[in-house]
Amino acid sequence: MEGAKNSSWSLSLLSSLVLANEDNFVNLPDKQISSSNRQTLASCGPQDFGEIWGLATAHHVIMRAFPALHRLMVAQGNDRAEWAERAVVKEEARIQHALTFLAPICEALEKAGDVIVMKSLDHWPDLGNDLDLYTNAKATDVVAIMREKFKAKLEDRSWGDRLANKWNFIVPGLPELVEVHAGRLGQTGEQVAVTDSLVARASVMPFDKYQLRVPAAEDRLIISTLQRMYRHFYLRLCDIADTAKLVDSDAIDYGYLKALAKSAGLWDGLATYLVIVSDYVKSYRGVELPLPPLVTQAAHFGNESISFRRRFLRIPIFPEAARFYVTELERLLLNGELRNMFRLSLLPGLAAAAALEMKLTGSDKGIW
Repeated sequence: MEGAKNSSWSLSLLSSLVLANEDNFVNLPDKQISSSNRQTLASCGPQDFGEIWGLATAHHVIMRAFPALHRLMVAQGNDRAEWAERAVVKEEARIQHALTFLAPICEALEKAGDVIVMKSLDHWPDLGNDLDLYTNAKATDVVAIMREKFKAKLEDRSWGDRLANKWNFIVPGLPELVEVHAGRLGQTGEQVAVTDSLVARASVMPFDKYQLRVPAAEDRLIISTLQRMYRHFYLRLCDIADTAKLVDSDAIDYGYLKALAKSAGLWDGLATYLVIVSDYVKSYRGVELPLPPLVTQAAHFGNESISFRRRFLRIPIFPEAARFYVTELERLLLNGELRNMFRLSLLPGLAAAAALEMKLTGSDKGIW
């Protein structure tokens, strides 16, 4: 192993641990961990463990990977096994602390409208690095409640935030930002039709001692697709694990999913996203996810086009993702959603400005 520089090895190890079938999570993961990976793990030093922890944190899989990693290290007689156990304890404390804020924030905002926790709880028992909410309440009411009840400070809004109708709040005592999407979804706030489904089909689910409202399976996939295939153009391991768990649970109505995604111009990107996930899972489980033909036949490419660079699984933008953008733009036009189409048409310029700002200053925060 080449010290902590070998991020690809760390990703392989974490993927092996996280993508085991649910039934195997309680057992030592020897069968899905290759002999070479186990031997390399046994020789890891502090810097290498720092790389594994950093990648697991960036991919939101500490709680799903490290208990199994700890068991494996104990079975090897590795005297550094306590390191993995301490990481779990620390992350669990962070999550519990975040939930003590998330629940009352949702309860307070529900006085102004429907509130749904997006993305953050998809990773359960892990949690994202911010708390994402959708509400159909008026933005002015959201800002007033957050300021008055939680003494929250409104973070400076980027151009992208304004287009997306999104606000980020800094809440005293809470390390994570609270990100609230008001009435719109998508990088430029171009998606409004899918929000009706999001609100109507959400359900209350238990997360430890808290009851929180989260999207239905199909809406979760729509939101993940918007985020990964139309905005960031990279996947985290948590996205793959979350989606694989949804597919394995047989909770997805693919007919409804296709109709909803097509109405928003997102079907091609969504089908491709699912096939990418399925291919990646196959490389660790040996079998694909049980996706129906209507999904696999609509996909433009699979995991063969994905590369691991700068710590994430990168989706090619040109020409692949650019085609999805054009399809979404065309659908908005056909739907007669001219204002939303105009919003989306600003995306290339916004992306170019963000790239230039990143090159000049090292940050695109004021734009993206």
